[in-house]
Amino acid sequence: MDLHLAADVSFGRRAGLEKALRDAVRDGRLAPGSLLPATRRLAEELGLSRGTVKAAYDQLVAEGYLTARQGAGTQVAALPPVAAEPAQARARAREPLLDLRPGSPDVGTFPVTAWSRALRKAMAVAPSAAYDYGDPRGRIELRTALAGYLGRTRGVVAPVERIVVTSGYVQALALLTRVLAGGEFAMEDPGLAFHRDVVRRGGGTVVPVPVDESGVCVDALGDPAAVVVTPAHQYPTGVTLRPERRRALTDWARARGALVVEDDYDGEFRYDRQPVGALQGVAPEQVVYVGTASKTLGPALRLGWMVLPRHLVDAVTEAKLYSDHHTEVLGQLALAELIGSHAYDRHVRACRLRYRRRRDLLLERLGAGRRVRGIAAGLHALVEVDDEAAAAERAEAHGLAVGRLGEHWHRAGEGRAQGLVVGYGTPRESAYAQALDVLVRVLG
Repeated sequence: MDLHLAADVSFGRRAGLEKALRDAVRDGRLAPGSLLPATRRLAEELGLSRGTVKAAYDQLVAEGYLTARQGAGTQVAALPPVAAEPAQARARAREPLLDLRPGSPDVGTFPVTAWSRALRKAMAVAPSAAYDYGDPRGRIELRTALAGYLGRTRGVVAPVERIVVTSGYVQALALLTRVLAGGEFAMEDPGLAFHRDVVRRGGGTVVPVPVDESGVCVDALGDPAAVVVTPAHQYPTGVTLRPERRRALTDWARARGALVVEDDYDGEFRYDRQPVGALQGVAPEQVVYVGTASKTLGPALRLGWMVLPRHLVDAVTEAKLYSDHHTEVLGQLALAELIGSHAYDRHVRACRLRYRRRRDLLLERLGAGRRVRGIAAGLHALVEVDDEAAAAERAEAHGLAVGRLGEHWHRAGEGRAQGLVVGYGTPRESAYAQALDVLVRVLG
């Protein structure tokens, strides 16, 4: 192994080397179990005698910083753990025993075997140019696969040349904010506060637009540059944008030359019938369709995609170039192979069945007397309560983490609906039943 050491020899070569090694072990730069260079090699690299290096190693072995065994070389010893700082201790104390927060799938369902197979196959046939800098829009293999997949499963009009691969939804929203020169964005109320922050940090202005039982209230839209919506399964209320509202929204965008940003974050998961088709399919020149692999596979992949109106392709591609040049390639190649082999479809279908069973169990355990919204689709449900703060405090006292509707309003205030946002997709399978037991106790 290569080893960087800055030894201060002002008090002697051996003492300087000992201090440099000791500090590296204490600071964690040399992790427990790390194999140190042989004495001869380290002596040559540092310009010291081999006897000096051996003496330093022997001293640190005696002090317990290193271990040495015949045939195994010299390694860094495992030191006793340092007491946690108060902030670290508090952070660990806040980690829930049971997690029903929304926003994540059960990452334990990640198809490791299928993904590994797809990655191996994709890398076996990938040209050497795939490992160089590439098209800011993304690899042609993935864009081609997405064009077919989005067309047949989500009804998206997706020409390959109008697809831009991103590092998730957040980057897509940030790029659009930049391209629209920090204009005014209407965003659903309630909605995810983090996404509002993304727009603001990009220089945009956020204005709330209310959501009711039919979805976003188009009549309440003013004259923003864009409106960001979740039409298939509004977050967090769970309502689906009604057909008349879909028509009104696209008509509004055409009349004003405005943009509709469609966040299709969990559109694949519908339980009462076939998934609702994407809004983009009826107005491809007014709607930017944004999807990701975060809910179907896992957020760690950082793979998302935009299908853009023709007039935005060049501007978004340029913004992407100066953002990160292009999204990492190996994941793109693997996902393209996964989609092309239909392993992605099989995985989504299996997840849909798993999450439907979880949703059904949630409804069964809560009983008929409690109003639960957003249950037809997605990975979360909104459970209405009279006192949201008290219910959340009881949940925390029982080691259960849940989302709060109050965190999603643009402005807090009296008269707002109250509820717990329950992410039934988040827990591992083994922990789900226990989490529901605690939730039922919390809700009484």
